[in-house]
Amino acid sequence: MAQMTRRGHIYVISNIGSFGEGIYKIGMTRRLEPLDRVKELGDASVPFLFDIHAMIFSDDAPALEAELHRRFSEQRVNLVNLRKEYFNISLGDIEKELHELSPDSEMILTTEAREFRESQAIREQQKSKQVDSAGGAGLPATL
Repeated sequence: MAQMTRRGHIYVISNIGSFGEGIYKIGMTRRLEPLDRVKELGDASVPFLFDIHAMIFSDDAPALEAELHRRFSEQRVNLVNLRKEYFNISLGDIEKELHELSPDSEMILTTEAREFRESQAIREQQKSKQVDSAGGAGLPATL
């Protein structure tokens, strides 16, 4: 039974719309459906969905998570509350360490940030319409 409780998934996620580029959360879940944890994190607490860069099953997830956190301790964002598992680091550095600890692990090195990028595009369209309706003066039409 003790061995069963150590099994879980390590996830690496980002949310550039909420935290900016180069900030990654490295966490662990024991849920049968690990994506539920990522969805939960992206619900009401942040304005955009998280991108998933890795989801690695491990027979000893707490040890793998702890070792990753130890290796990236100097890049930790919050040095006061260690339960906040965010790191200012590159995906390449995460991938390198992860492959050393879990050679079969795979990572997604691109960041889709779909909602964030779509929101930016809508904002740009709105700005463009304001400029056009103001006669190109760059001021909102309501002024």
